[in-house]
Amino acid sequence: MPLDPGLDWLVRLLAGAPRLSDGTVEKARASMRVGTVELRDPATLPAVRAVEDTTYPGHEGPRAARVYRPFVEGPVPTVLFAHGGGYVMGDLDTHDAQARLLCAEVGAVVVSVDYRLAPEHPFPAGHLDVAAALRHVAATVAELGGDPARLAVAGDSAGGNLAGGAAVVARDEGIPLAAQLLVYPTADFDETVPYPSRGEHAEGFLLSAADMRWFRDQYLADAADPRASLLRHPDLTGVAPAIVVTAECDPLRDEGEAYAEALRAAGVPVLARRYDGLPHGFFALGPVHPVSDKATREICADLKELLG
Repeated sequence: MPLDPGLDWLVRLLAGAPRLSDGTVEKARASMRVGTVELRDPATLPAVRAVEDTTYPGHEGPRAARVYRPFVEGPVPTVLFAHGGGYVMGDLDTHDAQARLLCAEVGAVVVSVDYRLAPEHPFPAGHLDVAAALRHVAATVAELGGDPARLAVAGDSAGGNLAGGAAVVARDEGIPLAAQLLVYPTADFDETVPYPSRGEHAEGFLLSAADMRWFRDQYLADAADPRASLLRHPDLTGVAPAIVVTAECDPLRDEGEAYAEALRAAGVPVLARRYDGLPHGFFALGPVHPVSDKATREICADLKELLG
């Protein structure tokens, strides 16, 4: 089906706007910040009990983090959240709304983490930082949500890839992980693989094939490295149960669904959801698009159920 007609106004608004890949890294970061922070209506932000800025020990020194606490009393789940942005853009502020939504809807403490970005810090810097964040959150979960049996990782787009990589690290290092939520994740950087969605949505809304190549060129030299291309991992057995979310009108759709199938083939419990008519980035569109709002709340309900 075509892009949901409820987004026609946003399509018109963005018509003629330069692609991220046509500009500089600095312009891309500024553009994302305008769209996600400066134009955001604070009244649309989900309510949480408390927000605290802090740090965590990244792979090469302290990194910023933000802890969101729900109104729920007693021991609650803890969710480590990695923001999207093509490994080049994004920060705690650009994804404040998504972190708040997870906190409010799941009833979990959410720890949103800042990680090093490319091109200043190419792969594996972001992967190593998010893995370090998971070790820290797992070691301090009693001070966070308080329930070590309900620790999860989550992320959207690039953050979904980093969360998926962290789930493999958790398996390898024996870190108890109850769930992973991967929202339209990057799963395969190999451009030679003929995923139909890459062609069908090459001029994709909010993410184009040209943008994907630009992000990859800033971030990654070896597309076969399984820490980056999750589908290249030789053994996915024993990783945490997964919720893998894809959007129909997204060039990343097919690789995300292929990763869900790879997890399932490895014996991992998987809930795969494809949202028809929605584009890459819909997880941030809830406040301005009722269909996206319904989808994001359903995703949060899935995670809440998986975490018990």
